[in-house]
Amino acid sequence: MDVDLASRIASHPKYQELRAKRTGFGWWLTLAMMVVYYGFILLVAFNKPFLAQRLGEGVMTVGIPLGFGVIVFTVIITAYYVRRANGEFDDLTAAIAKAVLK
Repeated sequence: MDVDLASRIASHPKYQELRAKRTGFGWWLTLAMMVVYYGFILLVAFNKPFLAQRLGEGVMTVGIPLGFGVIVFTVIITAYYVRRANGEFDDLTAAIAKAVLK
């Protein structure tokens, strides 16, 4: 890539906005995922009796739906990130490209 083009992109206000929004959003999702995942791991490590409680008469315990919930949460926040990236972040990227490549 041309050094001049890279410096024009890096100094463009929309690029600074994109970078700040994407970085902040990524950190919030990372924090949410860490709380959910490590919260589950801490339950496994320190509160096995809670996770081992049976739900109903079968073999299902509290830990199984909670573990499944961690997986579902991961899919949901990934879909949320992709939706925002394909909308807001792509719009900002297109605006940057249009302005810089004139």
